[in-house]
Amino acid sequence: MGSFIQSITSFFEIPGFNWKLLILGFTAANFVFDSYLSLRQIKHLKATHDKVPVELQEKIDAKTALKSQDYSLSKLKFSMFSGIYSLIQDVLVMKYDILPIVWSKSFEIMIKFNEKLPLFNFMSGSITQSLIFFGQFGLLRLLLSLPISYYQNFVLEEKFGFNKLTFKLWITDMLKEIAVSVILGFPFLAIFLKIIDYFGDNFMFYASSFLFIFQIFIVIVYPKFIQPLFNKLTPLENGDLKSSIEKLAADNKFPLDKLYVIDGSKRSSHSNAYFLGLPWGPKQIVIYDTLIEHSSVPETTAVLGHEIGHWALSHTTKMLLISQVHTFAILTLFAGFVKNNSLYQSFGFYKDQPILIGFILFGDILSPLDAFITFLMNLLSRKYEYQADEYSVNLGYAKELSNALIILHKENLSSMSVDWLYSAYQYNHPHLTERLRAINKLVANEKKQE
Repeated sequence: MGSFIQSITSFFEIPGFNWKLLILGFTAANFVFDSYLSLRQIKHLKATHDKVPVELQEKIDAKTALKSQDYSLSKLKFSMFSGIYSLIQDVLVMKYDILPIVWSKSFEIMIKFNEKLPLFNFMSGSITQSLIFFGQFGLLRLLLSLPISYYQNFVLEEKFGFNKLTFKLWITDMLKEIAVSVILGFPFLAIFLKIIDYFGDNFMFYASSFLFIFQIFIVIVYPKFIQPLFNKLTPLENGDLKSSIEKLAADNKFPLDKLYVIDGSKRSSHSNAYFLGLPWGPKQIVIYDTLIEHSSVPETTAVLGHEIGHWALSHTTKMLLISQVHTFAILTLFAGFVKNNSLYQSFGFYKDQPILIGFILFGDILSPLDAFITFLMNLLSRKYEYQADEYSVNLGYAKELSNALIILHKENLSSMSVDWLYSAYQYNHPHLTERLRAINKLVANEKKQE
């Protein structure tokens, strides 16, 4: 493996090569492509602005359809603006060598901290400096994102009746997110960097194993300690819905442990449902209070039949395994850049070669490949969604699932129609009309076989 890594390193080690210009080109190209897709969708929405798809004409009135199109247009225009805002930030960071400036400042902070607290002199070295850099750069990014976040919640979402956040809750959530990032992110980053530094050319085996273990850790910790910081989970009360879901779980041998209702309406009026738990262990089903409010018992049960379909067809396990292969491949490629002198020098790092900086820059270099992989993963995800729908239909919930999907679409003001290319690249779920056609086709095939 060592010789393989060395060959990758020597292949990409091009003395004097302007990596900064390459990354700027990739960044601009990604922005142009994303903008092109958004413009296609905007054009499509304007062309179908006052039209309701045939599949939805009896279920969604023209007024709601028009509001849905307006909401979709507003989100697209806002995403294009936020894309420009993000592009300007990235260009300025590269043009004015912000990365080496923040890295140098991190070293100064580390030295001053050790001078004032000599008992903590062991907290020195590149990993400690990397953690300080991570904190500083993360805080800078957060401050720059505040105007975008504020507008999205208190202007855009507010305009269409979705925002339930108060300014106080918005700030509180932000502080909680920072605390979680520090408590979990700092130890995670320190261990990750130490593994790369300690194991040399073979780090990808150990780093990918660590990332897998960390994923499992988050799955266990999230529902018990993290989610309660933001939302209140209450056991689903005894009644028809609970009985219906428990019967569904028992009939399909789904390892249901607990049933919860989440107060999603505290922050937004969007609806959803999902399950938590390890692929091989007990599961917790979480239902948004907004879903229960707008859907009947059979419709909510049909949605959960879809979710159980994901479990029964091992979609979660398959996606987890694919994710691990992807992670290992990415780390193997990164091994060819972690000691790339020309890469670091292009960004003003002439003495130090911080692993964290190398990983950040590597991510920018990898962006075109990541875009392609995202497209493939979306295709796979869409396939899994069709299969989960089919599973729910086979349970006898064809009509209820269709109605539930329409209600979710209506209540979330999702777009009435989408441009095919925009949908293929941006959506990891098929559009509602596509799902309804597939469900109707399944029902028609069943009738033919009878």
